[in-house]
Amino acid sequence: MARRNVSVMRLGRCVAFLAAATFLLPFTILLMVADQQYNLTYNSKRVFYQESDFYKINGTYLTPTFIRTQYIFENGTHDEGLLSRDKFMEVGARMDARREYLRSECSRLGLDGAGHKAYAWEYLINRQYHVIWCNIFKAASTSWMYNFNLMANYTAAFLDRTKEVPLELARKKYARPTVEMIRKAQGDSFTFLIVRHPLERLASAYNDKIVHAWPKSFHDQMGRRIIKKYRKAATKPVPTERYPVFEEFVSYVLDEAKVKRTLDMHWTPYSDFCTPCKFNFDVILKFETLDEDQRFLIQMARLQEVIKPEWRNSGKGTNTLHNINHLYSRLKKAQLDGLYNLYKYDFQLFNYTVDSYYEIIQKDDSSHG
Repeated sequence: MARRNVSVMRLGRCVAFLAAATFLLPFTILLMVADQQYNLTYNSKRVFYQESDFYKINGTYLTPTFIRTQYIFENGTHDEGLLSRDKFMEVGARMDARREYLRSECSRLGLDGAGHKAYAWEYLINRQYHVIWCNIFKAASTSWMYNFNLMANYTAAFLDRTKEVPLELARKKYARPTVEMIRKAQGDSFTFLIVRHPLERLASAYNDKIVHAWPKSFHDQMGRRIIKKYRKAATKPVPTERYPVFEEFVSYVLDEAKVKRTLDMHWTPYSDFCTPCKFNFDVILKFETLDEDQRFLIQMARLQEVIKPEWRNSGKGTNTLHNINHLYSRLKKAQLDGLYNLYKYDFQLFNYTVDSYYEIIQKDDSSHG
């Protein structure tokens, strides 16, 4: 009798389970279909990276080298605004040399080892067009932030009339990535950065953010604090500018770095910003050859239908070279030494030199040894 009762109980449980499954199955299927439809709709519109993205095309991984080879031989060189075939190959060789130089210097300086942490905060990953950019402020950042906003499906008309900060617009579409996200996305993307001579970049940042600071803005308030601390009555002649003069600004930057305070993003060393020894870069653009370099990038990544090579912030004030010479002629050797030490890795990793700047600093100081 007991065995019969147990069997009946088991049978009853099986019947109840089957009845419940039969009742719930249609709802489960409906939920799965709805979720799949949502994902399809969402994924068709988004352009920022998430870890669930797929990296295979037709069952095989698509690498930047494959894309470059296919582009050269399939599309020719007659598109308006693009480099000729010979020029494209010439710039490509230049990029190969820059990548090899960076790799060699990273190894020589020991910056590619496990003791140095990768930093991902300033990277933008566009999954729709398969490009990854580390944004370095004051190195064509205005132009390329505009480009990345175009690639995020903002219209040019909207971008030209909006009062919103371009970086804030971009971060609405491009989430701050992790190191793992960047490395995973690199499987089918072009990774690039734009560098500039460190001291020219610093002068540009000073001119843009300090000399031409908007009244009552963050940088205007910073300038007032710099004047209060560094403008000495004993200095002859006493500066009369309402903004910090360049030597006051440099003293401030060096003192902030000395006590290891976080520097403003417009003059933080880009070796800190992008940790270029911890990621592989396909294209290293330089400000000095930017016109050719960005045409090469646009052609290689097939972006010519979306963006055009252009300058959206050519700088404020007088002629750049004259302005730089004037600014650095105000410095003492000790200040220039400090700046070189601050930006040492920027100089070394990207093959920049400081020697010419020692020729234009105050002449009463000893020459650079």
